[in-house]
Amino acid sequence: MEEAVMSVKFDNNVRAVVIRSEVPGIFCAGADLKERIKMPQEEVGPFVARLRKTILEFGDLPMPTIAALDGVAVGGGLEMALSCDMMVAASSAKMGLVEAKLAIIPGGGGTQRLPRLVGPSVAKELMFTGRVVDGQEAARIGLVNHCVDQDDSKEAAYTRSLALAREIATQGPIALRMVKKAVNKGNEVDLATGLAFEEAYYAQVIPTQDRMEGLIAFKEKRKPKFKGE
Repeated sequence: MEEAVMSVKFDNNVRAVVIRSEVPGIFCAGADLKERIKMPQEEVGPFVARLRKTILEFGDLPMPTIAALDGVAVGGGLEMALSCDMMVAASSAKMGLVEAKLAIIPGGGGTQRLPRLVGPSVAKELMFTGRVVDGQEAARIGLVNHCVDQDDSKEAAYTRSLALAREIATQGPIALRMVKKAVNKGNEVDLATGLAFEEAYYAQVIPTQDRMEGLIAFKEKRKPKFKGE
């Protein structure tokens, strides 16, 4: 995962990233508990710290990211998905932060990202109970952007995610990166500070060739050809 993140982080040709699993029915089931029970206590902290760092790096990718959940995403698996900008789930997907059942707490950002997404009260209920929800319930509470009926391919969420990624990829890539920065920064501060971030990031798109291409394409009634410049 670390190598995959670094392979796309500085590639200006990448317009959107979809993270998926090729294991049918499983997105990511979190930590290997059989491995964890044998792990010396002094190794647990560094292990979780590396996990947290990897998830943070994925969340910090400059381009839009989408998690395609065609199966189970629990514990660290859901935390990985929560680090994405958007999530698409199949109706058969199962999601939850179940750490309290093991007398621990989420350690990969779950206690911070989940409340920001669904609200503190709903997030606390999910974490307090360790409840696992399906795709439809996840969509109802705002945990995922879209829920699609699973089909025989077992890749319904991935297919929908690709369609969403293709839709995003037609937009100005620099603008997409600035939108992501503005929203992420603004979500952590008061409105006045957030508006200042927006102004600063808007200033960065003004001198771009893509902005002029967008205006010219509009005038000529054609699709723009953005280059990320």
